[in-house]
Amino acid sequence: MPDKNNSIKQIIEFRVEKLNKLRELGVEPYPHKYEPSHKSIEIISNFNELENQNVCVAGRIMALRKMGKASFVQVKDNQGKIQIFIKKDNVSEDVYDVFNLMDIGDFIGVNGFVFKTKVGEISISAEKFTVLSKSIRPLPIVKEKDGEVYDAFKDKELRYRNRHLDLIVNDETRETFIKRTKIVNEIRNTLNSKQFLEVETPVLQPIYGGANARPFTTHHNALDQKLFLRIADELYLKRLIIGGFEKVYEMSKDFRNEGMDRNHNPEFTMLEFYWAYADYQDCMHLVEELIRNAAKTIGGLKIKWGEFEIDLSQKFEKKSFYKLLEEATGSDLSKITKNEMLELCDVNSIKIDKNSNIGQILDALMSNLVEPKLINPTFVIDYPKSISPLAKLKRDGSKDIVERFELFIGGSEFANSFSELNDPLDQRSRLEEQSKLKDQGDEEAQPIDEEFIKAMEIGMPPTGGVGIGIDRLVMLLTNNRWIRDVILFPTMKSEKE
Repeated sequence: MPDKNNSIKQIIEFRVEKLNKLRELGVEPYPHKYEPSHKSIEIISNFNELENQNVCVAGRIMALRKMGKASFVQVKDNQGKIQIFIKKDNVSEDVYDVFNLMDIGDFIGVNGFVFKTKVGEISISAEKFTVLSKSIRPLPIVKEKDGEVYDAFKDKELRYRNRHLDLIVNDETRETFIKRTKIVNEIRNTLNSKQFLEVETPVLQPIYGGANARPFTTHHNALDQKLFLRIADELYLKRLIIGGFEKVYEMSKDFRNEGMDRNHNPEFTMLEFYWAYADYQDCMHLVEELIRNAAKTIGGLKIKWGEFEIDLSQKFEKKSFYKLLEEATGSDLSKITKNEMLELCDVNSIKIDKNSNIGQILDALMSNLVEPKLINPTFVIDYPKSISPLAKLKRDGSKDIVERFELFIGGSEFANSFSELNDPLDQRSRLEEQSKLKDQGDEEAQPIDEEFIKAMEIGMPPTGGVGIGIDRLVMLLTNNRWIRDVILFPTMKSEKE
């Protein structure tokens, strides 16, 4: 069997010879500029108006069929593909000699008139031809017949590592990321229309907080100081609420030094917004609106998620944390001991460290027994205080329940919200409890941020806050089951030499 690397090397050498030949012919294979007049989709959509009209297009050669003195070329731009017919008699022998040095993957510009072939394909008959970029490394082999692609570039890992190739040869990948941009823009549009202010907060932080997660650490040489990549934007955004901004949001990269799976990437995009004088109920309504608006902008409110069809037009359900666990286990977990909870884990084959605290056990039971079954949009409300250190106690007087919701759709979490804690004494007490857990070995517990506490002591108004995982939302709305499919350049393990 021939060595693939040697084969590619030979192709590159052959194409470099063509590159040199172009220069010998006085052709610059990498010009500075080119100005197309139309996109492929414009020509195809407006054929009746453009037939026999002169147009100018540019794009990458995706298919090439040479037939002596005439050739057919398929050119792809950022909106679609169009066929080019180039004939020696129409462009001169010298120009056709240059064309014969073209390969699949090259960028070209073509000026000519629009026509329809005998088989009815809208095409451009070339009158002028320009080399725009000579490709010296071959594209993955993709075969297409009657509009159907087969033998495509489908190896997932190769696609993630070579996203440029993935985008070139797999139109569905390109469409996913176009939809992602539309989703992000619509979220911004909705928040901006409600007078939320988009802000930026530090990525490098002296103290990490706002979530339970292990941070990435780095060292600032000039300051001789240990710094952390942020795990959340929360504490800085709350300082802005304290400072007088009443509605703020940030859509940003966060970083968590934890495991990787279909729903987690160490570097991910998070939306957080904070709303003075609002609570978690207000935030529920806004989250529903954000998700519906985003879904509408890319196609509609009935979406597919694996084998499920989910209707986002219906009112999202609300169910309490402990009630859902009681339905799943037959026990009221708010009234049983830690040992009894561990027994429930054993009965349900949930692996958990026996030294885990109650919050961790409750979270494990919820994650394994309840969340995978929440297919239709469901707000899980009223969480235990033990796993929600930044939320206000429920206003009915409960001592162990806080005003918090998480939104689940298709068995996955998409949003997290609190009626934010604004009592600085209570906040200090809860962060001290988190600090104790950290001292006991919980690497995801939050440390005490004294600067944040001092800011809160100035006075913070009642506030509702929300975090939405943008990557997961894009997964949901585009029916992609792996987070790497919606991140252009996901984190990958280095390839071995």
